[in-house]
Amino acid sequence: MEPIWTIGLMTGTVLDGNIDIAMLKTDGETIAEFGPYTLAPYNAEVRALLEETLAAARAWNFEGPEPDIFARAEAALTKAQSQAVLDFVAASGMTMADIGVVGFHGQTVLHRAPQPGRIGDTRQLGDGALMAEMLGTKVVFDFRSADVKSGGQGAPLAATYHRALLRKLGVAKDTAVLNLGGVANVTYWDGEDVLVAFDTGPANAPINDFMKARGLGEMDRDGALAATGTVDEERLAKLLEHKYLAAAYPKSLDRFDFPASMADGLDDATGAATLTAFTAGAVGKALDLLPSRPTRLIVSGGGRHNPTLMKMLGERAGVEAVNADSVGWRGDAVEAECFGLLAARVVRGLPISFPTTTGVAQPMLGGKIVG
Repeated sequence: MEPIWTIGLMTGTVLDGNIDIAMLKTDGETIAEFGPYTLAPYNAEVRALLEETLAAARAWNFEGPEPDIFARAEAALTKAQSQAVLDFVAASGMTMADIGVVGFHGQTVLHRAPQPGRIGDTRQLGDGALMAEMLGTKVVFDFRSADVKSGGQGAPLAATYHRALLRKLGVAKDTAVLNLGGVANVTYWDGEDVLVAFDTGPANAPINDFMKARGLGEMDRDGALAATGTVDEERLAKLLEHKYLAAAYPKSLDRFDFPASMADGLDDATGAATLTAFTAGAVGKALDLLPSRPTRLIVSGGGRHNPTLMKMLGERAGVEAVNADSVGWRGDAVEAECFGLLAARVVRGLPISFPTTTGVAQPMLGGKIVG
């Protein structure tokens, strides 16, 4: 297939209030060209609705009928993202006719990893048919369900895109990719056939939740509070004994699996420092599980803007952590770009998950195509 222009859409579980929109020219395997990228903020009403929906999803926990709020939230976020795409394409001097496919991840409201004797479950809100109608182009959505129903983790799905980025840079093995969103995930590629990816532990979610719960703002901006605190090493050592961190991959997390309550009883600065150190320490334990331990991590996602966390990765994970922007990537766009590439793979009938990334028995097709 000749490379086509794709658009990838992502709103993370950390709910920073933005729709990530990225254009990418790709054949689903390689990156031909990076197109424009933007952050389109949700209006306050939609953002509040999504926060309420996440709370309702936790209370539901896959038991019984879905909460009524899901349908309202799905319609609202689909309309908001569709309009954001139309505005983005127009601002780019292009038309929807120039776009081959849109990768619409939707909003993850709940994710439950499989357990022995029980397959997992995952729920992303997003009406692909409505988006295809509004945009007048092909849309791929519901990327995770098929993998989960086949016994996979359903996450992470970024490995094929991270591999394409590493291939474009001409590096592998000693350099891995770390994404710091609500949850942290790592991708390792040996330069040939071995591709490994899994969630390492928490990233921004517990820190953000901690700050909100204490009335300190939406996040620990620039890691400023954590930088003033002293890590509670005894608490941290206990947290790092969590069985998830030593478990073999493939493995995945929900953003609430490691909650802000990990810092209960600590003062503000100590709590922020300890949660930040835990994210870094968990990454270190993850690197020990890889086929060979990388010496460098290229870091994407919102967490790379936190200099305290980036410094702690060096100190507590024993690895050089470099901002994705410094190697020519767009660190805020990587996740959205990923779903543009995955959409192209779905259209081409290529697999999007693998035994070493989500634990499925064989490479899996996924996603639904409409339009």
